[in-house]
Amino acid sequence: MKAKKILAPTDLSELSRPGVRYALELAATEGAELIVYHVVRYNAAAPYYGLDDGFLLATQLPTVSEIMEEDRRLLAEFLRKNFADLVAKVKIRPEVAVGTPYSKIVEKAAAENVDMIVMSTHGRTGILHGLIGSVAEKVVRLAACPVLTVRPRKEEAFTQAAA
Repeated sequence: MKAKKILAPTDLSELSRPGVRYALELAATEGAELIVYHVVRYNAAAPYYGLDDGFLLATQLPTVSEIMEEDRRLLAEFLRKNFADLVAKVKIRPEVAVGTPYSKIVEKAAAENVDMIVMSTHGRTGILHGLIGSVAEKVVRLAACPVLTVRPRKEEAFTQAAA
């Protein structure tokens, strides 16, 4: 089966780069369109606390449109900075959404009728995995299409965990 459309979710972290790279290489080989998808968590009701001359002030978070605009810029920078060797070889559609990552990824895959999702795992194990769960694990469980997960090299996962 030849893939015509691939979804590559990213949280813009260093650990997500191997999955995006693999998706770019696969899309280039297959001649497929690649949707690079970043989902932003957002809670408009939660105040942001900042210091102003030593006083703690509660202010509202930026609007959804402000956050999405900034994350569109960050996604474009992420692609340009990390994948300059591949971006000209692939038809890329960068997209940003707001919501729960695993849910939005599964919904996007279905809405776009993608042939495959390619995403990195972050290599978390033990208590940390139990507490925060795994976006990749939930996507694998819930997506209607095939999901290819790419594990980071051990030194990448160790470096990121130590940071």
